[in-house]
Amino acid sequence: MIATKIAIFQKKEIRKIIYKNEWWFSVIDVIEALTKTDRPRKYWSDLKKKLIKEGFFEVSEKIGQLKLISQDGKMRETDCANTETIFRIIQFISSTNANPFKC
Repeated sequence: MIATKIAIFQKKEIRKIIYKNEWWFSVIDVIEALTKTDRPRKYWSDLKKKLIKEGFFEVSEKIGQLKLISQDGKMRETDCANTETIFRIIQFISSTNANPFKC
């Protein structure tokens, strides 16, 4: 069993895991940390639709469902992305907290 690791960003926990020899991060955790929304799953759902509508299929195709420890302590499938894809997703987040990560 692969252990889930936690990273801290702006006092928010970001779950991460090694998959295919690279770090993969919980998309929901990153969105919550950058947007401060109390509904990160809804934000992610809307953002995925926007990405697909605007033709960025490759981003949604690079999302993996990986099992991470959830708040209830159980392993749950979670949308995850590697570093490159997380940065692509951040480009579409409308938040001043995401600006330092944008090129």
